[in-house]
Amino acid sequence: MTIVVTTPTGHVGSRVVRLLVQAGVRPRVLVRDPARLDAELRGRVDARRGDLTDPGFVREATAGARTVFWVDPTPHTAEDPIGTSRRTAAPLADAARSGDVARIVFLSSVGAEKRHGVGHIDGLARIEELFDATGADVLHLRCGYFFTNLLLSLDELRQGVLTTAADPQQPMPWVDPRDIGEVVAARLLCERWQGRVVQAVHGPEDLTFTQVAGILAEALGRRVSLRTVTDDDVRATLRSAGLPPKAVEAIVGMLAGSRDLVPEQPRDMTTTTPTPLSAWAHTRLRPLLAT
Repeated sequence: MTIVVTTPTGHVGSRVVRLLVQAGVRPRVLVRDPARLDAELRGRVDARRGDLTDPGFVREATAGARTVFWVDPTPHTAEDPIGTSRRTAAPLADAARSGDVARIVFLSSVGAEKRHGVGHIDGLARIEELFDATGADVLHLRCGYFFTNLLLSLDELRQGVLTTAADPQQPMPWVDPRDIGEVVAARLLCERWQGRVVQAVHGPEDLTFTQVAGILAEALGRRVSLRTVTDDDVRATLRSAGLPPKAVEAIVGMLAGSRDLVPEQPRDMTTTTPTPLSAWAHTRLRPLLAT
């Protein structure tokens, strides 16, 4: 059983690789720089060095795999993020269509079910559609808002501020990427699912940004004030940072398109993961802000 893992040094992928190794699997990992892999893992994985945006590399590196865990590597700063997401995933879809790959586990997002109007998440919807058309067994994991997105706000949090363009009173699923990694590993190792499957990964509870600010204040031992901004404020900030027009609109589109979002999959035992934001903030954020 050959399992391929993309983005093996990311927040989710690194957890997946470690769990597979602990389960006795030697995963094939696709990585730009093998030196970034955990030193303990380098001798326990089959590392293939290359770029996921290189179609030839993707086809060669996934050939003969039983299952591939695909994470879209497209950065939000890409000139055409939605188109790039689809083009980057196309070689894997070709491999699945031709029978070189039997199963795909795809890291998608809540909002992909809307198919249109959710900015860069529309790119994940295009990938879902691409994989669905291959005839392979496909599992879409529609994940909530990553705790680790808060790492982008370290400088502001040092000043006691959390900024958002979301509705501060709108509950949304928040999830620890390590918990996502555990769901991914379980699904990669399970041979029983088949066809097209969608599973949400919602974290332990839905939270508003107002609640998040309060949780962070308690976990960090400092005041955290919530600052709300408009889509135009975000647009102006991104433009001033030099992002291309389509990248700007893809990010703003995610914010705008998520405001009325009700995830397609309900919260139940299969979609709920255990780690609370308070515990993650205490163990991950607090040490970073103490330096």
